[in-house]
Amino acid sequence: MASAGLQFFAFMLALFGAFGDIAATLLPNWKVNADVGSNIITAITQMQGLWMDCTWYSTGMFSCTLKYSVLSLPVYIQAARTTMVLSCILSAFGICITTVGMKCTKLGGDTDSKSHTCFAGGVCFVLAGIFGLVPTSWYTREIISNFLDQTIPESSKDEPGGAIYIGFISAGFLLVAGVIFCTSCFKKQQGAWIYPPKQQHFPSIQQENNAGYNLKDYV
Repeated sequence: MASAGLQFFAFMLALFGAFGDIAATLLPNWKVNADVGSNIITAITQMQGLWMDCTWYSTGMFSCTLKYSVLSLPVYIQAARTTMVLSCILSAFGICITTVGMKCTKLGGDTDSKSHTCFAGGVCFVLAGIFGLVPTSWYTREIISNFLDQTIPESSKDEPGGAIYIGFISAGFLLVAGVIFCTSCFKKQQGAWIYPPKQQHFPSIQQENNAGYNLKDYV
């Protein structure tokens, strides 16, 4: 089992990853389009997220519109909504489970029970990282493909926003934390497989000696 310091480091990575995952899910800047136009005073920045679309004007005005209709959204946005929510839920479960299984806590029972608990929490973190990595990659692919499409006007082309970068970083944190927690429970068992305990035959030797002493008594 890994040291308490390494587990605490993995837990902090998972904590930052979970908070970043929630922030990326709620932020409206997954897709950004800056239309300066002919006058810098009327510059407009349009941002599109998973749940709302926002428009920011250079005059300081800011307005957002919620996306109420789910069926009217593209498939990649619907999939991003589902997978990001699952990623947030799994990361929250992983934090609760690993809190019980870490060596620095007094919960979870003996060492073997804590090891199994850490493994379960690590699996949650790995799944959360995968669920967070898939929508960000798919969303980025759609933005890049539309940007390289020559049939789309330049004013309608978008660029990846800050929420996508936060999603990538958070998924990486969750994956690293999950791998650390998953591998921590195998170290003790691996050592037992490599160096098996030596078998001792002291009881049989002692029985033979006792038998010899009994035969001498009869002579």
